[in-house]
Amino acid sequence: MADDAHQLGRPVPVPASPEEATLDRVPNPHADTDYVTRFTCPEFTSLCPVTGQPDFAHIVIDYVPDQWLVESKSLKLFLFSFRNHAAFHEACTVGIGKRLVERLEPRWLRIGGYWYPRGGIPIDVFWQTGKVPEGLWIPDQGVSPYRGRG
Repeated sequence: MADDAHQLGRPVPVPASPEEATLDRVPNPHADTDYVTRFTCPEFTSLCPVTGQPDFAHIVIDYVPDQWLVESKSLKLFLFSFRNHAAFHEACTVGIGKRLVERLEPRWLRIGGYWYPRGGIPIDVFWQTGKVPEGLWIPDQGVSPYRGRG
């Protein structure tokens, strides 16, 4: 089944950092078809590189796979490895997207990082690899802009 999934089906410790995390991949059973896969991580956390305080985000990843799919357990562990990682919102969001592109070589990928306010200002970060493949429906990411209480 998964010739490149080394973490699936066995206990694996959380990686100490994103650099140490492994993104496993599995063959795409529909490599001849354009379709969108979405991963949503509504409780993403990292650390502020200045204060060391936690930062929280809602991350949405959409991609059109080519030959490879990301194995979801490895993606969860990769995202969880940011919990003690100190980086700005932009570095986390774009870094996640680039790491997935490097590993999967998808036809297209988009990531939205919807960050909760730091210092009273929410910072949302968006990155994608290029134009959406022609004729493909890409749904809205469905995350409302931050409005605070009220």
